[in-house]
Amino acid sequence: MTALTLTHTGALLTITLNRPEVRNAFNDEVIAELTQAFQTAAASAETRVVVLAAEGPAFCAGADLNWMRRMADYTRTENLADAAKLAEMLRVMYACPKPTIARIQGDVVAGGMGLVAACDMAVAVDSAGFCLSEVKLGLIPATISPYVVRAMGARAAHRYFLTAERFSAPEAHRIGFVHEVVPAEQLDAKVAELVKALVNASPNAVRSCKELVQTVAGREIDGTLIAHTVEGIADIRSSSEGKEGVQSFLQKRKPNWLV
Repeated sequence: MTALTLTHTGALLTITLNRPEVRNAFNDEVIAELTQAFQTAAASAETRVVVLAAEGPAFCAGADLNWMRRMADYTRTENLADAAKLAEMLRVMYACPKPTIARIQGDVVAGGMGLVAACDMAVAVDSAGFCLSEVKLGLIPATISPYVVRAMGARAAHRYFLTAERFSAPEAHRIGFVHEVVPAEQLDAKVAELVKALVNASPNAVRSCKELVQTVAGREIDGTLIAHTVEGIADIRSSSEGKEGVQSFLQKRKPNWLV
């Protein structure tokens, strides 16, 4: 059985983790399939938005136990190769030019936190719990750390990386790790609301905005960065979609990407 289910609904691609019997824990198979799925989404002209979802009571419990048993006997060289595949999966997710939303219907643990953090947006049910549990096992959340620290900030990461405390969905929202917390019956409606907003926007502008945030975040505001932003607005203003968007606004009509 495949580890993922892919569902296309118009411009929306939903990638669903489909291993509820192991709380959607990932292994080398899941890593390979997720990497391929996001690469396919990136290359698809039809796909405008990607939702990462999961079946069962948990969103993702981190690493699969059988996979961990195998890794326990790995040499350092084998561990390097294995970790590189996980790192590449997260990079592909984060770099996907299409906007991505994590639909969190249950608990998120360890490596699962990396999946959420690699997405642009996250919506969680109010009953979901979150945990960076690695230090309890004598490990560190190294591979996922660039994404998780960006998502929750260094101050929160200092606490939750070090203590391995479980924290609630409202706390995940307070520290900025998730954007919305809703009752379970409202989860799909909130995700659909975000999808609609993304589909209604200019595809080129959304793609450029995602790249802009990733470029600007954490950078020193110097001449190089300012020049990059000046070029960015000049390029988008002179693009066909940029011109169409401004003209449609002035003419009080829908832009052609909505017609």
